[in-house]
Amino acid sequence: MSKLLVRWCTTLGIAGSAFLGSAIAGNMAALALPEAEVLQKLNPVPVFTIADEQGAPLVASGEGNDKGKVAGVFISQNDANQFVNQLKTKNPELASKVKVVPVSLGEVHKLGQSSQSQENALEFHYVPQEEAVNSAKTIGEANKQPYQGGVPLFVAKGGEDKGYLTIEKDSQQVIPFFFDKQQLEEMVAKFKQQKPDVAASVNIEVVPLEGVIQTLETSEDKMLEKIVLVPSAESIEFLQNASVQPAPSAAPAPEAVPAK
Repeated sequence: MSKLLVRWCTTLGIAGSAFLGSAIAGNMAALALPEAEVLQKLNPVPVFTIADEQGAPLVASGEGNDKGKVAGVFISQNDANQFVNQLKTKNPELASKVKVVPVSLGEVHKLGQSSQSQENALEFHYVPQEEAVNSAKTIGEANKQPYQGGVPLFVAKGGEDKGYLTIEKDSQQVIPFFFDKQQLEEMVAKFKQQKPDVAASVNIEVVPLEGVIQTLETSEDKMLEKIVLVPSAESIEFLQNASVQPAPSAAPAPEAVPAK
């Protein structure tokens, strides 16, 4: 974690361990989807920022030679709300001027990309849910692939060739990457009922969101077109209540089969 990020966490009241560095997805070959297709995959996922009265994200500015600006992006709306509540105790004046603002993951990514060429560029650092991080650590230990950080995404493999498990969406087979491990476990349970002969071969793996995005941007592997990000149950409920474009279903279709 950068010193700037530590200062941001300390000043604004977030535990340092909540911010985790980026990492490339271990077993996803880095070889590019057009930017429009990348955004299409990211747009259905809501994330949450802390913004001021003008709608600008709350940032921490660097000191000395470290002049970058960092804005936190929460995967969980509840975590963002808790942060504001903490801020009311630590800095009531600032807390009275900010609020939790939902935005699509695609929009954050686009803003981050456009900011890179600017002086004192604004960096966005994603704040994963603690429960997801704990699950990722447990899975990493079991797979002998220690969790390296980032926002955990959970994906399943199975079958003789250890292909990704897929679901049917809009009459096409897609590979779901879940923010919520429990949602994936529900899919795996259905798959095992349908394919008991390969049930023992199914394994859950963890890859970081940041690594998946980077791979989408840099790889020409056609398999990447099949990737779908499935928001957490909490985020799906938020989308339903907000009456915005629906996210991928939390309950996968029963036609789950290993992708080849």
